[in-house]
Amino acid sequence: MTVDIAPPAFSTTVEALRLRSWQLGPGQPAAVLDQFSDTDFKLVVDDRADVHINSRDGRFHLGWFPGGRPGTDGEGWKLAVTGTAEVPGYQVSFDTETPAQIVAAAVAAVLTTSQPR
Repeated sequence: MTVDIAPPAFSTTVEALRLRSWQLGPGQPAAVLDQFSDTDFKLVVDDRADVHINSRDGRFHLGWFPGGRPGTDGEGWKLAVTGTAEVPGYQVSFDTETPAQIVAAAVAAVLTTSQPR
């Protein structure tokens, strides 16, 4: 009796994997913070050097916590939009190592949805 041993089901080469390099690390927070104007938003830096940005109407909040948000496990950014009586709001969190360009893209997407009344 002969046993036919099949090659492994998964085999590849480095070329087939198409290795990529990915942006890692927190980057520069200015990519996020520079999107806000003093006309429409208030910026506060607290005693921990955390940055809080609020819309003048109070419905938008962005917090940047370089050392991690207190009471969380490494939350570095917190974006929240308060809902209305008819539609609930939402919130998004990013950890301290999320590249600022990713957070900036999310913030830009939210800001493009806001319209003055």
